[in-house]
Amino acid sequence: MKTTGYLANIMRAYGIYLSILIPVFWDSPAYGIKITMVTHLFDIQHDFNTPSDVAVSQDGKIFVVDGVNNKIKIFNHNGDYISSFGSKGSDKGEFTYPLGIAIDASNRLFIADSGNHRVQVFDLEGAYLSEFRIPDNKGELADPTDVAMDMSRNRCYVVDNDNHYIQVYNLSTRRFLEPYGSQGNDKRNFQYPFFIALDKDNYLYITDVINTRVQVLNPDGLFVTFIGGWGVEKGEFFRPKGVAVDKNNHVYVSDSYMGVIQVFDAHGAFLSAIGDAGQAKVKKFKTPVGIFIDSKSRLYVVEMYAHKVSVYAIGGEKTKTR
Repeated sequence: MKTTGYLANIMRAYGIYLSILIPVFWDSPAYGIKITMVTHLFDIQHDFNTPSDVAVSQDGKIFVVDGVNNKIKIFNHNGDYISSFGSKGSDKGEFTYPLGIAIDASNRLFIADSGNHRVQVFDLEGAYLSEFRIPDNKGELADPTDVAMDMSRNRCYVVDNDNHYIQVYNLSTRRFLEPYGSQGNDKRNFQYPFFIALDKDNYLYITDVINTRVQVLNPDGLFVTFIGGWGVEKGEFFRPKGVAVDKNNHVYVSDSYMGVIQVFDAHGAFLSAIGDAGQAKVKKFKTPVGIFIDSKSRLYVVEMYAHKVSVYAIGGEKTKTR
C-alpha cells in the first residue's frame, strides 16, 4: 500500500524507508573539513508539533509552519511570540498539514497546503488573500510541499512531491504555465522533490530527496548542475531536505538524517560544514529540515524532532584538523 501525503514526507525525512544502518562519519573526529562558524542566538519553542519550514519578512518577523498543528506561528526578531493563524480544515484560511512557506517582495505569504492540494496566500498579519489549487497528474493527487516566487519573471514555482516535478504558474493570474521535470534519476528528473530556494539570479535549487542531491535549474527550467550525491562523507547526502542561498550565492543544504548542514558554491563544489563558534567542530542538529538565511546573515534551522527553530549568526571559517 502506497504511503502518501504528510506521513510519507515525514518518513522520507527520517529515512524510515531504508532498512539498513550506516556508520555516521560526521560523529567521528573530523579532519580536513572547513567549518563555517555559527553563533547560537536563541531558540524558538512554542508547542510545535513537527514543524517543517521557516521564513523571515523584510521587517524581521519570523513565520514558522507548525504542520501537525495546522498553524502558521509568528514571532518577532528576538523570537518572542506574536500570534498565529490557521486551524485544521479545507476552508479559506484553514490547513491540512501545511509544509512549505515563502514570502514575496510584496510581503505576501505563500503556504504550501499539502493535504488540501493547494497554495494559499496571506498578508503578514495572517489575513487570507487568495488561493490556487494544484491539479493532479494522471489521477495522482498533487502534493505541494514548497513554493518560491520570481518577481522579475512574474512566476510562482510549486514543488509537487508525489508527482516528481516543479509546477510553474503566472504569479499574477495563477495560470498554470508548464512543468519542470519528471520522475527519474537523470537530468531534470526528480524522486520526491521537497524544498526549493532561488538565488539572486533566480536559479532554482531543489532538494531531490530520494535521488540524494540538490538539482539546479535555470529560470527557464534547463538543467544546470547537481549538488551532492548519495553518501555520508563531506559533499554527500543521505536525506537532503532544506535548502537556502545566501547573498554570496553559497548554497546551504540540511541533511535531516545525518543532522548536519553543508555549504556549497553555486557550481556544486563543497565549501564547508556548519560548526560551533570557538570549537571548530561540525555542528549536529536534530532532524534539520527547512532552513532560511535572512538579510542580516542569520541562519534559521527548523529542527523537526526537537520541535523548535534554532537561530544562529553566521560567522567566519576555520578548518578542523586531527
